[in-house]
Amino acid sequence: MSTPWHILGAGSLGTLWATRLARSGAPVRLILRDAARLASYQAGAGLTLVEHGVEQTYRVPGETADSSEPIHRLLVACKAYDVQSAIAQLQHRLVPNAELVLLQNGLGSQDAVAAQLPQARCIFASSTEGAFRDGDWRVVFAGHGYTWLGDAAHPTAPLWLDDLHAAGIPHEWSTNILTRLWRKLALNCAINPLTVLYQCRNGGLQDHQCEVATLCAELAELLECCGQPAAAEGLHGEVQRVIQATAANYSSMYQDVANARRTEISYLLGYACQAAARHQLVLPHLQQVQTRLVDYLAAHGLASN
Repeated sequence: MSTPWHILGAGSLGTLWATRLARSGAPVRLILRDAARLASYQAGAGLTLVEHGVEQTYRVPGETADSSEPIHRLLVACKAYDVQSAIAQLQHRLVPNAELVLLQNGLGSQDAVAAQLPQARCIFASSTEGAFRDGDWRVVFAGHGYTWLGDAAHPTAPLWLDDLHAAGIPHEWSTNILTRLWRKLALNCAINPLTVLYQCRNGGLQDHQCEVATLCAELAELLECCGQPAAAEGLHGEVQRVIQATAANYSSMYQDVANARRTEISYLLGYACQAAARHQLVLPHLQQVQTRLVDYLAAHGLASN
């Protein structure tokens, strides 16, 4: 029998991966927060995927962190700020040389997990797939994208990529995954905070083109300074294309704020501003956006860390 996929995090991307893997026949286990959440899940029919308006429900087994089954392969799909504490609860179940796929926004959490689990193989992932939950245990596949995976320490691709192919998860093994992650960080920093500050869909940023351009110029300078010139190349043009292509969408940060959820500001703007400070790089507009966003979150009773 093939190695089970344990999935930590029943948010939109975790559920999207779980349902597609289950659909392909791969063994999947969904790790839930606590016994109450597990009971809620088990009272229903399973996980529902809505794709092209068609619903399909999959009976993916659920469990909590204190289940006894060893974990060989773990997809970590929870928020960046929850990763370390969530993994700490599972640490006793991870076999030596367990493989973790880290599917977090921004930067910082991946290195923290790698330091927390020196015996594990931590594979970094960057995804452009779009999904949202329209109810408990339901996910709507909103935008077909791509997932890049890589391991800067061990560039050899794992054999289980065949599982992703069988599940119809578009992916590519990247030998320059850090460049991908820095590029995604810059895209998120250029778009997400402004959609919160201006309370608009992504397309609304077309009314703030000068501010977007200034932010992109500073982010490109930061990427160059951090040794990521490839991630800086053509950044402003790609940001404009993303804004146009996703004009009707609300950014993930906008959705977090709208639902009074904690944002991942520390792993996006916060990480970028800390990197600039380390390099003694003065980026006034980036810093100003960070300050405005922190003030905005505080005014709405939300954490800014």
